[in-house]
Amino acid sequence: MNTTADFVAWFRSVAPYVNLFRGKVFVIGFGGEVVTDENFVSFIHDINLLASLGVQLVLIHDARPQMLLQLNKNQLNIKSVKGIDIIDNAALQYAKEAMGLVHHEILALLSMGLPNSPMANAAIQVASGNFITACPFGIIDGIDYTYTGKVRKVNTPAIEARLNQNNVILISSLGYSPTGEIFNLMMEDVATQVACALHAEKLIFLLDLPDNNSHAQDNKTLLPRELTVAQCKLLLKNQKNSETELPNGIQKKLSCAINACENNVSRTHLINRHTDGAILKELFTHFGIGCMVSQETLESFRHAQIDDVGAILQLIEPLEAEGILVRRNRELLEIEIDRFIVFEHDGIMIGCAALYPFPQEGICELACLAIHPAYRNQGHGNHLLKTIEEMTVSQGHSKLFVLTTHATHWFIEHGFKEASLADLPQLKQDLYNYKRKSKVFIKTL
Repeated sequence: MNTTADFVAWFRSVAPYVNLFRGKVFVIGFGGEVVTDENFVSFIHDINLLASLGVQLVLIHDARPQMLLQLNKNQLNIKSVKGIDIIDNAALQYAKEAMGLVHHEILALLSMGLPNSPMANAAIQVASGNFITACPFGIIDGIDYTYTGKVRKVNTPAIEARLNQNNVILISSLGYSPTGEIFNLMMEDVATQVACALHAEKLIFLLDLPDNNSHAQDNKTLLPRELTVAQCKLLLKNQKNSETELPNGIQKKLSCAINACENNVSRTHLINRHTDGAILKELFTHFGIGCMVSQETLESFRHAQIDDVGAILQLIEPLEAEGILVRRNRELLEIEIDRFIVFEHDGIMIGCAALYPFPQEGICELACLAIHPAYRNQGHGNHLLKTIEEMTVSQGHSKLFVLTTHATHWFIEHGFKEASLADLPQLKQDLYNYKRKSKVFIKTL
């Protein structure tokens, strides 16, 4: 950061997320390739930071690359059907060896306490165990998947008890059956089932995915920043007819995101494993760097409340300083707060507008339309105007007028026509500020 002021502004911007995430459960799933990545130590540092902020963490990992490496060395292969590995007895032995190696590497890094590093005085307590009861995947279309399994049950009380003791939970993608057998499970399925069982706030997958901040238009794996469950389903449905078909790994995780968000998980995030600090950039910045899936859209309109006054002032004061909006002090805003609606994105106010009815003339005034600078030119103003128009009609009025000094073309493009001062209600004519010389525009709804 260039200045102390930049640091202070950044720190203040992060504070709401710290308060929001404290005590919440995050389930983070990653493959064995993440462990060998050059950024893995930094990832562990970030895990420590999340734990120190009071986030309850469950880490789910596999060791598939390490298992395949050992199989290749011994000139053995495994078959995959529809993206699912068929694990025979020989492959299972290498899976157990690879899983143990990866598991202990992660434990070693989580146990670091080097001075002058992010792990100094960390003292992370890690809990592992037979939290996952597994069963055979079975015989499907005549194919016996032998030691490939699926999640039968998650021992939720045991995990929750250790989370409440401030432990970080570490779970591998091996599951155990009541008959004493071991099954190799898909990491994505384990992470999804655990997240659903714990009603996790977030399910996070680290994978080969470009950062959305890169704006790589020619990259076939670029995903939208945000998807609802419905949009996610449509995206997967259209894959067969798409010229830019997503890799199977991404499609699998999007399917898991749908499952999670339909079963108790608030959000699922897909982020790039190669980006240093990826998990922090995704969680502690409003735009993020990956793809977030939620059950419903993150955008919403609602009537303003008295607690919104401060946020509304932050939105409109820069526009007032430029002379675009008429100045409103806090007292006036508090008196007229029931006239305002606010537009939120993921709980953060990004727009507002006010509606003043003149019942005798059958007309309403649109005032104080403002969009946060970071969200302009994205169609949010259009949505806000449409909402105001619907409110006008619902109140039994057929016309909407606005006074503006800067946005004349925008209102014309949205169906307003220039009018004269005499076309306004008499009360508004009496209050007209001749120094501003605002133009009058009226729209018939």
